[in-house]
Amino acid sequence: MRVQLLCLALVLWICSPTAAADPTSAAAPSPAKGAQHREAGTPASTPAGTTFTIPDGWTMTMKGRVVVLSPAEPDLEYALIDVEAKDAAAAVAAGWADFAPGFKRPLRVSEPNPPLFGWEERVFFDYEVSPNEKLVVHAYAWRAGKNWLVGMLQSSLATEEKRAGPFSLVHFSERPKGYRPEVFSGKPAHPIDAQMIAAMKQFVASGMQQLQVPGVGFSLIDKGKIVYEGGLGVRELGKPDPVDADTLFMAASNTKALSTLMLAELVDAKKLRWDEPVTEAYSSFKLGDAATTRQVLIKQLVCACTGMPRQDYDRKFANGQRDTPATAIERLGTMQPTSKFGEVYQYSNPLAAAAGFIGGAVAFPDMEMGKAYDQAMQQMVFDPLGMTHSTFDFAKAMQGDYARPHDVDLDGHLIVGQISPNYTIIPLRPSGGLWTSAHDLSQYVMMELAKGMLPNGQRLVSEKNLLQRRVPNVAAGENIDYGMGLEIETIAGVTVIHHGGSLEGYKSDMIWLPDYDVGAVILTNSDAGSTLDRAFLRKLMEVLFDGRPEAEGQVKAVAAMNAIERLQMRKELQVPADPVVAAKLAAQYDNEALGAITFTRDGKDVVLHDGYLQSTMASRRNEDGSISIVSIAPNMQGLFAFVIGERDHKRTLTLRDAQHEYVFVEQ
Repeated sequence: MRVQLLCLALVLWICSPTAAADPTSAAAPSPAKGAQHREAGTPASTPAGTTFTIPDGWTMTMKGRVVVLSPAEPDLEYALIDVEAKDAAAAVAAGWADFAPGFKRPLRVSEPNPPLFGWEERVFFDYEVSPNEKLVVHAYAWRAGKNWLVGMLQSSLATEEKRAGPFSLVHFSERPKGYRPEVFSGKPAHPIDAQMIAAMKQFVASGMQQLQVPGVGFSLIDKGKIVYEGGLGVRELGKPDPVDADTLFMAASNTKALSTLMLAELVDAKKLRWDEPVTEAYSSFKLGDAATTRQVLIKQLVCACTGMPRQDYDRKFANGQRDTPATAIERLGTMQPTSKFGEVYQYSNPLAAAAGFIGGAVAFPDMEMGKAYDQAMQQMVFDPLGMTHSTFDFAKAMQGDYARPHDVDLDGHLIVGQISPNYTIIPLRPSGGLWTSAHDLSQYVMMELAKGMLPNGQRLVSEKNLLQRRVPNVAAGENIDYGMGLEIETIAGVTVIHHGGSLEGYKSDMIWLPDYDVGAVILTNSDAGSTLDRAFLRKLMEVLFDGRPEAEGQVKAVAAMNAIERLQMRKELQVPADPVVAAKLAAQYDNEALGAITFTRDGKDVVLHDGYLQSTMASRRNEDGSISIVSIAPNMQGLFAFVIGERDHKRTLTLRDAQHEYVFVEQ
């Protein structure tokens, strides 16, 4: 659904409520009149005392009583103002009146968010934006006592995505005057005993029901041992087979950390160096220009710090589906960073995939790259860790105890989804193609907690090179940094290492607290699982450290938000697609970068076909009068929204992600 895409683009600034609080932050100076350049992590405050942090390179100006924050790009403005108002809607109206007098953009939807960081009431406002505008316009109102903080964002899509990390730093650091953060550091963690296990199981079961997640596999690890592993719910809706500790799920981007573990072992063996130019290890590697290519080091392939933007449509459509590992790396030669190295967090699956495949080629130079990677992972990761069920082989994974993907349709019904869209990760599998179970992934987490040691007392990887993967490379938010396929987050003073995974119908997380010898794994088989994953981490912190009881409220609020968004999306779409619109579609369209797509009719339905992708399409009339056709199949709702147009007397369909535009022309 659209809300899931928005949350991803803004680094989960609404849906990810367990952001880090810094218990050591100093008193914040108020902004002076005029623009000021601030260093990274500089505290500031609004005139009324709401505190926040300004990222490096951003400027702050005062427009009356409004604080306006901007990065180097002039097409993003983020404004903050404190107001007194009777409710959230009145507060936001007052904010726009001060910041942008005459603002009249129609409200698309307003949604309640859970209380957080001393804010007793929070509401998010999304405004109507036509696809051709390429804009993001949001606002929110947060209340503490009688006072509201109003935030307003107006930005191009491209800059909003590129600056999502710094924006998250500002947004998650906003605290009401006098707020006292939680502090867990220095406190002993409670042992994970039977009572705590029961509390976590009850929380997961309740969250599954509210969010409509049919199956979850999870584990809890304490003092280097698995104290609970198992599952709740079913592998497939309508069938009795239960989820257990060995049920396979797609781990998605959790694969990256296991790929960098393999690289660390190669560094130990002196077959690679972290600071080795990639072209020395693989001479055919190149990015969009020679100068950029020469700069890239092995460690930078997996750091989310090269400035390479998301470009996931390249793998999802026909040309990407025909890729092999070698051609997937070759395709990087058509891609170019959109920000400087180390400047901002930008997440690239193709670069991470290249890291794994190059590592495999170094380990087994006489094998085809894909087979070499698979063999390297089997011999260097799965076998020594005892991950006996884990595999990259879809056919093998789906022969037995595996979870099917699920989604909630536009009418709110939980349905079995499609596995086929996830086949598109195979040519990029080091970045997200792993099938694994709660039991198997726990073996990996225990090795991380043991700093490279195996249960039999043997060392798998040196502590130095294991920990090198946890060295921060770029800030991804407030007290959140990205290492090499791992996030390093500080929650109430406690270091948490983790990484999420997201593919169609599968959401997951793996977690460990290195200073407390505690870890966990959670794997889900529904698109709504991402909320449960994040709340699971919050709940774990609550039971370990007697934290404020927020996790249940987070689940409840996001479940309500999802329902509101789903109703709004259903209202906006015409299902089946408008027959007049459908009649004007060409049978086939082509784009040089992505390949060909075709449309067929199934009764009243218009159906998109493209290799592994197949979806019924709805139509939508946009605010500017343009028409879009939008995918609504399970696990693909809103994923593809094509704007209908014409170019040189030929029919066109335009598809956009935040930083790219693809025009399909009729054939």
